[in-house]
Amino acid sequence: MSTKYYAPTGGHPGQDQLLTDRAVFTDAYAVIPKGTMRDIVTSFLPFWDKTRLWVLSRPLSGFAETFSQYIMEVSPGGGSDRPETDPMAQGVLFVVEGTVTITVNGEDHALEPGGYAYLPAGQQWTLRNTSKEITRFHWIRKSYEAVEGLDYPDVIIANENDIAPTVMPDTDGKWATTRFVDPTDLRHDMHVTIVTFEPGAVIPFLETHVMEHGLYVLEGKAAYRLNQDWVEVEAGDYMWLRAFCPQACYAGGPGQFRYLLYKDVNRHMALRPAAI
Repeated sequence: MSTKYYAPTGGHPGQDQLLTDRAVFTDAYAVIPKGTMRDIVTSFLPFWDKTRLWVLSRPLSGFAETFSQYIMEVSPGGGSDRPETDPMAQGVLFVVEGTVTITVNGEDHALEPGGYAYLPAGQQWTLRNTSKEITRFHWIRKSYEAVEGLDYPDVIIANENDIAPTVMPDTDGKWATTRFVDPTDLRHDMHVTIVTFEPGAVIPFLETHVMEHGLYVLEGKAAYRLNQDWVEVEAGDYMWLRAFCPQACYAGGPGQFRYLLYKDVNRHMALRPAAI
């Protein structure tokens, strides 16, 4: 299995560079190319040491409303003993470069590239980079929608390389999904998976459905259909899709096209605004 994961490093382009890029923000989708992830657009968080981040998505009224996604960059010795300040926020971590140690329920877990952690709302955890190299990982956060009669999900620690991908039916093995969570476990209200297309594979119809999407390209390149537009994307690019935004894909090669995918799942559609 491929274990290539693109991670941004920041920096700035020279004054002699053209500003032309593929960044676009529309009513239905956004494309944030890797070239926009520079030092000047990084952010910082309370209680995190030697850490900066790129914010890829955040809740916006009338657009993607359910989640936020960061790329975290933690220098050696950095991390946090109080990483999450929202008691209703659940989180997924996915490591793309380096190694971090996450401590949950008194037990240390080393997350290397491909490492995944699901952290339910209210779970206490800490994270430290005890290595000598910078670590970069995705942190996807969503407010948990509790349902009476369902327990909160359990902590999950895993690695992509230990999970066999599930092949989509009728695709001759050209389209597969690596699932970290049992899709029939209705305690979960979000899924974070890895989707892999072999060269020449396609999404052969315009997917149009209720889930909001965040797609970070880990590897490869493709032509991606978003609403009425075809856009070219490559490793390091991020796509943010509003609910019901039509989408399709052609993975032209020469290698695999792979992305980290967020979507919200397994809950009734809210019929009135949430109480404030």
